[in-house]
Amino acid sequence: MSPAATRRRRHDDTPDTEGDFLRLARLPPGREHDVLRESIICAWLPVAKRLALRFRNKGENMDDLTQVASLALVKAVDRYDPELGHAFPSYAIPVIVGELKRHFRDYLWTLHVPRNIQEVRARTRSALDALEQELGGRSPTLGEICSRTGMPQEDVRLGLEASASCTPLSLNAALQGTEERYLGDTMGADDAAIEGVVNREALRSLITNLPEQDQYVLYLRFFAGLSQSQIGGILGFSQMHISRWLSRLYGELRKDLLAHA
Repeated sequence: MSPAATRRRRHDDTPDTEGDFLRLARLPPGREHDVLRESIICAWLPVAKRLALRFRNKGENMDDLTQVASLALVKAVDRYDPELGHAFPSYAIPVIVGELKRHFRDYLWTLHVPRNIQEVRARTRSALDALEQELGGRSPTLGEICSRTGMPQEDVRLGLEASASCTPLSLNAALQGTEERYLGDTMGADDAAIEGVVNREALRSLITNLPEQDQYVLYLRFFAGLSQSQIGGILGFSQMHISRWLSRLYGELRKDLLAHA
């Protein structure tokens, strides 16, 4: 191996495939070409996994990160041209890291955030991490972050707020000051009575169009809470007659309600 190649191999998992790439470029499509291509990809998979490990603490599953890095490696192998004189690592590593960053940018925001705000968030986050290391763990002030990024306070605040879109609180998180109530306890729920309100409002207009006596029978049954026998006693009809009367009204109202749905 040449001294230049030795200098380029900064990690033990970086394979020497320069000769393989030159031979691959000369091979015509076919089984021998496919076998050599697969061999190169397998040799570089540990590098792809190592690059994926850089992003392991950003809230994404490690298997998914490895898959993204591996697919990026395949793209790099297929697009690399050894005749251009550039070493494969100098081409492949930026491709893989770029795909990993794009994965976070495009798929892992809990809320949709515009691209310009994502960029502000990235600059803010980078400055925050660097300052925390320099300050021995102390949280930097807003002014210190502004000085490091060169951005106005309004943009820095926006970047800090956007960070919350990547790692939202769990609904199982305990509320501050208590260990018995959780964030999910404060969330609203669907009101089962809402549909009933809609139906009652629709029925209101239909009932007002009924003859006055029909309205009176419905009033006695549902608002006064009288039984069919009691209603019959007031109106001078039998309980069976009131039952048939109400059944007719129910059918008419149901039909009109469905017609207006």
